[in-house]
Amino acid sequence: MLDASTVVKPAEPKEVRRIVTIKPPNLQIVRFEIEGLDGSPLVIHRFSQKMKNAMLATMMAGSTRRKGKAREPFDPQATYEGARYRHADGWDGFNASSIRAAMISACRLVGFKMTLAKLSLFTIQDGWDAIEPEIPLIRIYGDPRRLESVAHVETGAAYITVRPCYDKWSAKPTIRFDADQFTLEDVTNLLARVGAQVGIGEGRPDSKNSAGMGWGMFRVKGNEEVKK
Repeated sequence: MLDASTVVKPAEPKEVRRIVTIKPPNLQIVRFEIEGLDGSPLVIHRFSQKMKNAMLATMMAGSTRRKGKAREPFDPQATYEGARYRHADGWDGFNASSIRAAMISACRLVGFKMTLAKLSLFTIQDGWDAIEPEIPLIRIYGDPRRLESVAHVETGAAYITVRPCYDKWSAKPTIRFDADQFTLEDVTNLLARVGAQVGIGEGRPDSKNSAGMGWGMFRVKGNEEVKK
């Protein structure tokens, strides 16, 4: 038995060791310079605000909308302007998400999982669209012209489509990537495959609606790592 003078010290707690298996994100940033490949133009076709407003008005009218309503006269210049992405400072651009989507699509060529690429490749915008400021833009270096082409709707009927076309163009997209999934060389080669095999914009080889027109193709001229 212990007498009253005996002091019992509490047992010291055992050291708890925590094993960390999840590393923090290893995200790197690189800025590329690309230019149209062998005269391949960049053709852009945003869904115009005028068309959105007309669709909204028709939906809000519901069953009261008039059938056989006279069609407004076609204005090629207004349609052309409405198809452009413009920054508030005046420069033209294209939707930054197109580069990201194209790089993810190009992963099919090299056997890399597209689901992982979605979580590993991101585009950093040069600015935001002046009309719809939620749309991120990559700046286009080059002057547009009005391109009028014959297209066909799903019924086969022909119509004239008007879009901005940049014959001599370049851009400087900035990519943020997971360096635990991709090396800088991987990202460079993947973007090069986008330019040579996937394309961006209208008439690209990877178009969902056709085999493309050879538009939106480019070469990678160089890259520069960006400090975080």
